[in-house]
Amino acid sequence: MVQEFGYDDDVDERLRESIAELTGEELVDEDDDGIFDAALLWWRSDDEGDLTDALVDVLGSVEGGGAILVLTPKAGREGHVSPSDVAEAATTAGLSQTSAVSAGPDWSGTRLVTPKVNR
Repeated sequence: MVQEFGYDDDVDERLRESIAELTGEELVDEDDDGIFDAALLWWRSDDEGDLTDALVDVLGSVEGGGAILVLTPKAGREGHVSPSDVAEAATTAGLSQTSAVSAGPDWSGTRLVTPKVNR
């Protein structure tokens, strides 16, 4: 099961539907306090708070070894967050970046995991 954080009207609905189809489960709202296999965090430069704090909060919802996919608007799009800002926040939160992907026409994704030492 995948928990979703930062949902708003600008998210990529096709990506959300693809994840639900792949997992066979609808995405779970951020208000659910369970433990999940993975998390999806939509993050924009003007989102309230700090990305590092958001990652620490999301990390509390993901089982050891689970991945966090941080989705940020692509360069040139409103709310763009630089990859270096994501990398810095991830490191500060104790996470390791494993890959970066294009997640549709407007969003870039960064896959984060807990380091194997911490699992």
